[in-house]
Amino acid sequence: MAKKKWKKRKRKNVRFVAVVLGVLLMMIAFVLSLRGLSTPFADQEQNDEAKTHQQFIDQLAPYAKELQNGYGVLPSIILGQAILESNWGKSTLASKYNNLFGIKAFGDQKKVNLETKEFVNEEWITIQGDFRVYDSWEQSMDSHTQLFVNGVDWNPALYEKVLTATNYREAAQALQEAGYATDPSYSEKIIQVIETYHLDQYDQ
Repeated sequence: MAKKKWKKRKRKNVRFVAVVLGVLLMMIAFVLSLRGLSTPFADQEQNDEAKTHQQFIDQLAPYAKELQNGYGVLPSIILGQAILESNWGKSTLASKYNNLFGIKAFGDQKKVNLETKEFVNEEWITIQGDFRVYDSWEQSMDSHTQLFVNGVDWNPALYEKVLTATNYREAAQALQEAGYATDPSYSEKIIQVIETYHLDQYDQ
């Protein structure tokens, strides 16, 4: 009798283990199926973003080449700054007021007052600033190039080194030295954008 009872217990244990293993396998299969479903969606989002980024570049690149031919400014710098300053044309300043480069307004220039971040005394602060308003992105690109060509009232040659730079690294460093932005890593960020999206191909 003892042997028969032991055999029955053994069969029950085997069945229990089999059920547990079956449940575990089903759970694993379910989790894997969810991962399989989510991956294509994630890939699609990345593809859509890359497509949108390329469309932004394609929209600006031809006119950037025209400005290079006319004034010598490198298209990679124009495109890199536009991407960095406007967040791919999605910032309020760019999308609503066509200002791609965060160019400030002075005097009676058409302007809008918006919040902006500045790096002052080793920290980021939020301030209000007056920014130029343009009728189109091309007009914004024109103004940006003219800033390099004509400088500012107190220093017409402020951005001369940007125009005479032989490559985007020199131009980005010249922008930093001229004080285009208060961000201490501004030149590094421009260079990173240019190299990530191979914007120097438009300099040829």
